[in-house]
Amino acid sequence: MVLSMGIKVGITDTTFARVDMASVAVKKLNEMTSKVQIIRYTVPGMKDLPVACKKLIEEQGCEIVLALGMPGGKDKDKVCAHEASQGLMMAQLMTNKHIIEVFVHEDEAKDGKELDWLAKRRAVEHAENIYYMLFDQKYLEKQAGMGLREGFEDVGPAKR
Repeated sequence: MVLSMGIKVGITDTTFARVDMASVAVKKLNEMTSKVQIIRYTVPGMKDLPVACKKLIEEQGCEIVLALGMPGGKDKDKVCAHEASQGLMMAQLMTNKHIIEVFVHEDEAKDGKELDWLAKRRAVEHAENIYYMLFDQKYLEKQAGMGLREGFEDVGPAKR
């Protein structure tokens, strides 16, 4: 009898980030299911994330990847985040696999304490999304149009 190691899930993160979001996401996924095998790949910066994700999919056989990054607050950091995001979209199209982009911009938070909280909460909520994408797509369908946000409070559905 061959024992399955579970569905391979990739998690990429960067040394540039000021919060270890990957450890939080790994912990959450492991709490939710034992049916995944998590492969973590840490790179220096956000512009390294697209190739890291593509390698996790093509070389490691990951079914889905979580790409975690933390752009700084300067204009050049926003440009780098945009370029990284474009690369992540291209990698998704090239591999036909989902890459869930989780960027937490430093200027989203008022201070370091809120930044730490926001990064960890967003990582957890996107780890939950990966679980639902893999194992309970109907749950996500029920949430369509609800104005859900990862990190800060949900905005709710539009009123008629």
